[in-house]
Amino acid sequence: MNIEVPGGGKQVVLHTCCAPCSSAIIECMMQNGIMPLIFYCNPNIFPEEEYNIRKDECTRYAESLGLEIVDADYNHEAWLSEMKGLEKEPERSPRCLKCFKLRLLETAKFAHERGITAFTTTLASSRWKSLEQIEEAGLFAQSHFPDVTFWAQNWRKGGLSERRIEIIKEYNFYNQKYCGCEFSLNNMPKNNPEKNQ
Repeated sequence: MNIEVPGGGKQVVLHTCCAPCSSAIIECMMQNGIMPLIFYCNPNIFPEEEYNIRKDECTRYAESLGLEIVDADYNHEAWLSEMKGLEKEPERSPRCLKCFKLRLLETAKFAHERGITAFTTTLASSRWKSLEQIEEAGLFAQSHFPDVTFWAQNWRKGGLSERRIEIIKEYNFYNQKYCGCEFSLNNMPKNNPEKNQ
């Protein structure tokens, strides 16, 4: 799959939610001469043990490829405060949009601070997420930092979904069963666990 960073650069900040979702994206970027700086910003993930397991898997994959990974602060209480009033909303609801905006705003800020002109997110690889919400959140984040551009790429295409399955098996990645927050966990059908997002 041929891809190009907006503006033609060769570096990008990649907001990463988990190793399974990011694996094929990172591989594809590197095959196209793009160097991702991995930004793990997921204060939504609950409990903290789950957060650390996913972070450790992302770190394991990044280190195997010689890539830098930065762990943003984990402040779940602050995230919960931002979600107040939206707790009972379903997936793909205004709660998810607000969550995306918070995380991608932090990603845009990080890119700005590092002097990197583009950022994107592995959230757009998940069939459980709304691409429209992700793009809206990315453009919202971009609007706060004029020197950075949101790369609105559909990471479900170009064989990446199939390649992701292969890499998951190769690395024996931890197989999460829900999106991340306690609300998605509570809303997950008992007989239909979400795997690899």
